[in-house]
Amino acid sequence: MFTSDTLADQTILITGGGSGLGLAMAKKFASLGSNIAICGRTEEKLQKAVEEIEEVSSDSTAKYYVADVRNYDRIEEMIGEIVSDFGNMTGLVNNAAGNFLSASEDLSPGGFKAVVDIVLHGSFNCTHVFGNYLIDEDRKGNILNMVTTYSEDTGSAFVLPSACGKAGVLAMTRSLAYEWATYDIRLNAIAPGPFPTKGAWERLVPDESAEQKFLSKIPAGRYGDKEELANLATFLMSDMAPYITGECVVIDGGERLSAGQFNFIDKLGSREELKGFFKMMHKKEG
Repeated sequence: MFTSDTLADQTILITGGGSGLGLAMAKKFASLGSNIAICGRTEEKLQKAVEEIEEVSSDSTAKYYVADVRNYDRIEEMIGEIVSDFGNMTGLVNNAAGNFLSASEDLSPGGFKAVVDIVLHGSFNCTHVFGNYLIDEDRKGNILNMVTTYSEDTGSAFVLPSACGKAGVLAMTRSLAYEWATYDIRLNAIAPGPFPTKGAWERLVPDESAEQKFLSKIPAGRYGDKEELANLATFLMSDMAPYITGECVVIDGGERLSAGQFNFIDKLGSREELKGFFKMMHKKEG
């Protein structure tokens, strides 16, 4: 389906592109001809990621930018730097996120704010700056937002900040898809089910018994492979999908049909036992 020039002449920024699904998408895009910009807060991780991206294609250029998506002024600077470095910017993938397990009554205002600021405010910041660049330059463009299978309809227990933030990102996707269609700017979303990555799994899967419960909810009987998600992202970011906008594509092996991605955790023990689980995980992170 894809050829080495499927994404030729594109320059795509992937936030949180230094690891996990962001890095998987960056590698795929680069292998198909796109120049790649990635951003994050940890320079060492970004440097290593750029090296990995460059290994998959000698025809594409990859650069990293140290930036916190919560800082609007820095995002303005960074997109200016990308345009200066590459000559233009054609696409954006809002992939940066944060999440952790907690009983909602135990959430601190700071904990709630930390996740929503990255997920919702960060996605808005990048989208707003990039969208205005495209509009001012009279260029068409493409924005892809990473949401979750609980972004609409169900929500999910124990990940309230993520559920609220991602629901907002999905609403933004659909609102701007209509409003910015007049500028030939497309916005779509992908809602992944469980795709194991080191960082997410350490925060979201308490132990082996929880892992088995997680897997048992997926009708396909397996987790997703990062290449599968990267293929879907490629299609939506390419010229193969010019009439698709405002859409949210679920890729989860049928897991969403079980509703509420983290609801199963309630079956692992009493409320107090669950709180003990969560506290132990938080201590390990600290």
